[in-house]
Amino acid sequence: MFNENSIIVRTWFTAVLANVYPFHMVPDLSNLKEVVGQKLTELGFDTNA
Repeated sequence: MFNENSIIVRTWFTAVLANVYPFHMVPDLSNLKEVVGQKLTELGFDTNA
């Protein structure tokens, strides 16, 4: 449903990268958490922390 260009993905990605929210706070909405996690992992961000 969501892809890397979706506004909600970009918003959560930016918020997690800026340490506004931890990754575990990304909602389990469709594939949102998966896509955000993939983008973060591509940058070397540890999504398990």
